Amino acid sequence: MSSMADQQRIHPVLDVEAPPQTSPTVPLVPQGTSKSDDQSYPPFQRTYPPMNSKPPKKRSRCCKCLCWTLSLLLLLILILGITVGILFLVFRPKLPKYSIDRLQISQFDLNSMDSTLSATFNVTITARNPNERIGIYYEGGSHLSAWYTETKLCQGSMPKFYQGHRNTTVLVLPLSGQIQNGTGLIMAVQEQQQRTGNIPLRLRVSQPVRVKLGRLKLMKVKFSVRCGLVVDALSANNDITIQSSSCKFRLSL
Repeated sequence: MSSMADQQRIHPVLDVEAPPQTSPTVPLVPQGTSKSDDQSYPPFQRTYPPMNSKPPKKRSRCCKCLCWTLSLLLLLILILGITVGILFLVFRPKLPKYSIDRLQISQFDLNSMDSTLSATFNVTITARNPNERIGIYYEGGSHLSAWYTETKLCQGSMPKFYQGHRNTTVLVLPLSGQIQNGTGLIMAVQEQQQRTGNIPLRLRVSQPVRVKLGRLKLMKVKFSVRCGLVVDALSANNDITIQSSSCKFRLSL
């Protein structure tokens, strides 16, 4: 009986060409548990050494501030240019003109005791305002002086007055002064007159004014006048002839 049972026993046949069977994978999460119960470790991350980072620069903020400042400056320049252009078209401003018409010398004497030279001039200046819609207020604080080369002979000032539209004003201005060690100056003037037959002089004027545009009175500005003239002599109580003269006007804020 046992031999017959051994013959009827079935033995499994191995398939050589079949792929090898792998062992079943065991799930990482046991059955009956949820994924939230999984206490797995975080993945491994490689750490790098810290880099030397520079502090943030303030260049961008400074650039923005500079751009805003330049923009405002350009805007102000544009507005000022437009305003000046409109005023120029409306009022057609012209520079005033000045000329020296006469020079009288009432004193030009040397004191022999202390070699002090006393000089007193009367200068006649003609001021012309060629503007049709602009008036000029001549304010106080002016300064007028007469020079021979680099030596100031005498000085004075211009009076306060208003010069209206297209007005011509003639001013007779007294100048006086004293020069220490005037002996050398007298000798230089006499030598100049003998060599060339004339004496060059310079007249400097510094005058604060306020310009009136229509009914608008602008802020105070200052202008300067530089006049060069050539006379035939420098002596008291004589008729002084002005051989040539020219004046230059310059405005400054």
